Amino acid sequence: MVLVTGATGLIGSYICKVLIDHGFSVRAIFRKSSDFKLLSGFKEKIDWTEADILDILRLERAMEGVEIVIHAAAMISFHKRDHKSMFKINVEGTANVINAASRAGVKQVIHISSVAALGRTKSSSVIDENNKWENSSYNTGYAVSKYLAELEVWRGQEEGLNVVIVNPSVVLGPGDWEKSSTRIFKYVWDEKRFYTKGSMNYVDVRDIAEVVRRLIGADILGQRFIVSAGHVSYKDIFAFIAKRFQRKAPNMAVNKPLLNLVLLFSRIGSLLTGGRPLIGWESANMAGLSFYYDNTKLQNTLNFHFRSLEDTLDWTCQVLKARN
Repeated sequence: MVLVTGATGLIGSYICKVLIDHGFSVRAIFRKSSDFKLLSGFKEKIDWTEADILDILRLERAMEGVEIVIHAAAMISFHKRDHKSMFKINVEGTANVINAASRAGVKQVIHISSVAALGRTKSSSVIDENNKWENSSYNTGYAVSKYLAELEVWRGQEEGLNVVIVNPSVVLGPGDWEKSSTRIFKYVWDEKRFYTKGSMNYVDVRDIAEVVRRLIGADILGQRFIVSAGHVSYKDIFAFIAKRFQRKAPNMAVNKPLLNLVLLFSRIGSLLTGGRPLIGWESANMAGLSFYYDNTKLQNTLNFHFRSLEDTLDWTCQVLKARN
């Protein structure tokens, strides 16, 4: 039995789908507020149990009879007002998962982290699994929370738990474009005008799910793997998406003074309405930067070949257009 946390999210849902397609028995936890729309067509094939990674007793019950745990539950936010909740979920929640898995005698834990947890500095243009974390203004609150979560995973290893960490870059796929990384597709769909300089690293959500499947039961323990297919400029990926949506691509590069002005008005608007700003200071601080995450270790270890960006965008845009 494989237990998946975060199963209703973009990554977790595709992990569940791939595992079911390959004959695994899958159990997943859910909350009363969970949205199951990404699991359409195979939700009924999952053994669901109501639990929360912050509810230790329910989490421990969910792990009864489980051999493999895939921990994909996390909170992503780049707004400071969310930091307290994000750290509680990402750090304390991960500690709970590790502790419960250890007490249940789980054979393997695969932790879905992020390339952000590897840390970034102004001088680190190429980053691999050996990168050492340094405190830096280029590390967001989310990055810090994922780094601290990984420390809990490594603690579990020191206490005898078999662990593997997976570090995806920006995840592309037909998720909820109101709250996931799929928002970049809605940004283009809405024909927004601006783009920032710099580039992003990306990976198809189906590739993440396949990597996780291959790691289950493999004799690869106590290691981490960057899961990233490549990198592309923001200008280009917006143009590629716009072409598939038959929409106008963002065509105005945002310089620092203009970005600061947008931030100011966004902040004022959020204070008046009580909502979240359109863009946070952390996100703005990263604008215009370019980092490259080296996937050589994964390719060599699993002989893994990533899907092309064209394939990923064709698939994602087709599904999103059908929904809208």
